[in-house]
Amino acid sequence: MKQLVGYITSGYPEKAFTVDLALALGENGVDSIELGVPFSDPVADGPVIEKANFNALKNGFKFQDVLDISAEVAKKVDTLWMGYFNPFYQYGMEPLLQQANSLGISGMIIPDVPHEEALAYDALFRQNSVANITFVAPTDTDERIKTIVTDAQKFIYLVAYAGITGAGKSEDLQPVITSIKSYTETPIYVGFGVNEQTAKEKARGVDGVIVGSAFINILLQEDLSYSQKITQCSELARTIKSKINE
Repeated sequence: MKQLVGYITSGYPEKAFTVDLALALGENGVDSIELGVPFSDPVADGPVIEKANFNALKNGFKFQDVLDISAEVAKKVDTLWMGYFNPFYQYGMEPLLQQANSLGISGMIIPDVPHEEALAYDALFRQNSVANITFVAPTDTDERIKTIVTDAQKFIYLVAYAGITGAGKSEDLQPVITSIKSYTETPIYVGFGVNEQTAKEKARGVDGVIVGSAFINILLQEDLSYSQKITQCSELARTIKSKINE
């Protein structure tokens, strides 16, 4: 069974809604919840997630909100934190990872920290049983892939194309997938541009997909009630989970 990771922006539209949505997604095919930490300069994210980040911050998002949401969600659905390094660094990596461990967070996704710099925190991640998710891009050389994936934990985040999330581009990922599999048995999940239309193709040859902008597009629709947003996201999750396992 191929896995589905669902990204949602913490605190958008509000904290209690994020908890309700995460739990609903967990009941409708999402295997892992990726709680996004709103940041003012989300360099890897496209305009959809960027807007949700901006709105959450405008609404008064605080890092404590992620901790509060995690306390409700992580005991029921496998939960990861996705965010940029600055907020994590400001909190302090050692207390942060201890907090993550106590809440049951299984991994962190930090797209703006290169592999070599991430190694400085490797011992802290391992001591607290939190995976520091490894990124591989289609532009990485075979030698680079070997270096990156040798000690990868939980899953490898394969970026579907060079660029930002939600752009919907298409690249032949099979050569890079073959390369990754020659060096590790760690599961490979594809992210960037995965939606209802692309999910089946993106899932070819990998162990799972990561979906973000497709969910956030629904959350940004101001004419929908909270319950309608949860219903539509749940329907989308079931559809994508079905498609990737056809």
